[in-house]
Parts: sequence; structure tokens; C-alpha cells
Amino acid sequence: MDESLPIDLLIVDDDEDFRGTLCRRFRRRNFQVQDAASGEQALERVERRRFDVAIVDMVMPGMSGLDLLAKLRTVQPDCQVILLTGQGTIETAVEAMKLGAYDFLRKPFPLDELEIITQRASERGHLQKENEQLKAVISRSTPTHKMIGQSAAMQEIYRLIDRAGPTDKAILIQGESGTGKELVARALHQASQRADKPLVVINCAALPETLLESELFGHEKGAFTGAICTKQGLFEVADGGTLLIDEIGEMPGSLQAKLLRVLEDGSMRRVGSLQERRVNVRLLASTNRNMDEEVKAGRFREDLYYRINVMSLTIPPLRERAGDIPPLVAHLVGNEWTVEPEAMTALTNYPWPGNVRQLINALDRAKILADDRFISLDDLPPEVARGGDRNGRPAAVPSNDALATIQRTHILDVLKREKGNKARTARALGLNRRSLYRLLDKYEIRLTDDAGPI
Repeated sequence: MDESLPIDLLIVDDDEDFRGTLCRRFRRRNFQVQDAASGEQALERVERRRFDVAIVDMVMPGMSGLDLLAKLRTVQPDCQVILLTGQGTIETAVEAMKLGAYDFLRKPFPLDELEIITQRASERGHLQKENEQLKAVISRSTPTHKMIGQSAAMQEIYRLIDRAGPTDKAILIQGESGTGKELVARALHQASQRADKPLVVINCAALPETLLESELFGHEKGAFTGAICTKQGLFEVADGGTLLIDEIGEMPGSLQAKLLRVLEDGSMRRVGSLQERRVNVRLLASTNRNMDEEVKAGRFREDLYYRINVMSLTIPPLRERAGDIPPLVAHLVGNEWTVEPEAMTALTNYPWPGNVRQLINALDRAKILADDRFISLDDLPPEVARGGDRNGRPAAVPSNDALATIQRTHILDVLKREKGNKARTARALGLNRRSLYRLLDKYEIRLTDDAGPI
């Protein structure tokens, strides 16, 4: 989809020559123009298409311009209306503005003036839309976690985000459950030209088919049982920004065709509506399924797969980047908490089949059980405390004496490296100074006069 779309303009006037003049003028300025000779004909156009601005003659046979204005405010409240008249009065202008007209012009007038007003009206409509989008986005929770890790695998992910983020192309994010696919999507959005626009997220696996369609595309009042009011879909909320469809492999086949059309030309319709709407949305999709197999099995459309997979990023599972676990743990528990070395060893050795999400849950549990903001081995879930080898099998658990020896040796090594400086030693061990002092007492480590440990 193009980064910017032309203004959709509706011109309503019973004077064919004047209407034709306006249509030719605005088409030369790259407006998308439709016209109507009456209010009734205009409403037929409005039922099938969304307009940014409508230029409406006040006096026409049948439905007047004011009557059409009132109906437009109901049917398309975000359409900005400019009223024209050859016999206007101050009272009429006041009434038009009360009904929600953007402006009121009395014939004759310079066409340049009408063009400027139309541009301003469109800009006002876009500002109103952005305000609505902002409210919708603020109402949705935003994860507090961020991408952490300096492993080679994560460095490659960062490189791909830097390259792919600004391209505005559809990207498929693949990885096991809990690896942080949404965080990657947010990083891609922040790296794009749409970073100041909404990022909207929907999970296909969390919703039944009928509700999923309504969430994505919106619905009109009365479109189905329970549709008590008109509702914007998330494609409209994300217009100008980015939409992440999480677990896209779970999307029903009937919705895949509708999604393909939006990706092809930006066209969509709300459930229960004949009106064509256009949106400008960058699509990101994520899945934990093997999409090649889904396509071969006929569960996912091949043409849609090629559309969403212009480029793919595969996030490595946590077990393949164990070196990222200590900084992840430090970030997740916060500066006020200390993790004992034995506990950190167990956290690093465990294979984490549930990935980062499981790690977060384990640390939340540990913080509940821990005393004095000090997480020990006993505070971890039993399966984590027992440890595991890199293939996920239970590992042999060292005795308490062996663990104490390993920990004391490690502290001594760091103290020597830092020349006995306790502040630097505590930072290197990932401890606060109070916890370090407690461990020095526990292992009867004291410093000599030359600052070396004995």
C-alpha cells in the first residue's frame, strides 16, 4: 500500500456544468473525485465509499444541502462538509455550522479558495482521526518488557530489525511461544516511518471467527445479534500505522481472503456494510507454526502467505542463548533485588521450554517467596531449582558444600580482579553492597591491608 493516499472527495451539485468544472479541477490536483446531482444520489455514493471531504450545494431539488449535511454527520461523522450557496444569509451559515459543516461559501468564489479550504478540511479530518486512534491505543495495555540480550543470535535479530524496520513491507515474525515476537514487532514499528502512528495488536488464537472479523474490520449497528452500535475495526484504528496480527496461522480461511484484499489495495468493508473504506496500514504477522507446512496442508492460503512473508525473522528460543539469561534476569527483577549465584546458575542451566514468558513467571513467583529482596535457590520453582542440561534433561545437582565452594571461589576471583574494591565487585557479581557483605561474612572472607582478600 502507498505511504500516502489521495483525498477522497464527493461533489454534490445539481448544476451539471458547475459540477463538471469542479470535478475536472480537483482531479487535475490528484484528488479521488466522485460526484452526485442530488442529495439522494450522494447518499447512494456514501453507502459504498468513505469520503474525506464533501462539497455540497445548499439548494437542490428534493433533499437540501442542510438535510444532506445532517445525514452525512450520522452516516460518516468523520467526513468534513463544505456547503456552497448562491443565496446564503448569515442565519443559514450559522445553522450550517451548528449542524457540523466545516465551512460555508457563497457563490461566486475563486476556485483557488475552495481548493485551499478543501485541503484544510481534509487535514482537520485526519487530526480528528489521529485523536481517535490515540484514545484507542492508550486504552490498550502496553508490555513493560523490552528486548534484552547480546548473544550472536540476538545481534542478528537487531541487525534485521535495523534493515527491515524502515522498509514498510509486510514481515512475518516466527518463533516458539514466549520468545518475544510482540517485542520484535514493536521494535520494527519504532524503526519505521510510522513510529509516531499507532501500533495495534490482535491475537487470532484468542477470538472466535465472528468476533475476530468484527475486531479486524469493524461492524455496523445491527450487523449481527449483539451489535448494538457501530464499531471501528482495528484496521481503521491502525490507519497510517502498523497492525500486528499475532498467531496468524490460527486465522480461519474465510477471513484470509478478506485480509488478502486489504493487503492488495487497502480496501475493506465493515461487517454488515456495503461501504468501501480504504486504509493505509503496514502489516506485521507472527506465528509459532510452520507456515510452509500450513500452506502445503491447505490450511493457509498460498497467495496470502507470500503477501505476509516478504521478509521473515525467526527468534531463537531462550535455550539457544543461555548467555542472555543473566542480563534478562537482572532486567526483570530490577535493581532493588539480588539473585544468589546458586539461583542464577540454576536459572541459566534450565532449558526454558516456555521461553521468556516462563522465565518471567518463575521470577514473579520467586519475588513473592523471597525474603528481604534476596532470591535464593529455594525461591525458584522446583523444576528450575533442580536445573537441567542443555537438552532439557534433569542435571545432576551439586551438593550444598560443592555449591558453597564454587560460590566462594567465584567471589574471591572477582575481588582479586577488582583489587578488593567492594563497590566494583558487587556490580560485577550483580549484587548490591549489602548482599555482598552478607556473603563475605558467610564465607569468612576478609580483606588484607593491601586490599587483597584472604
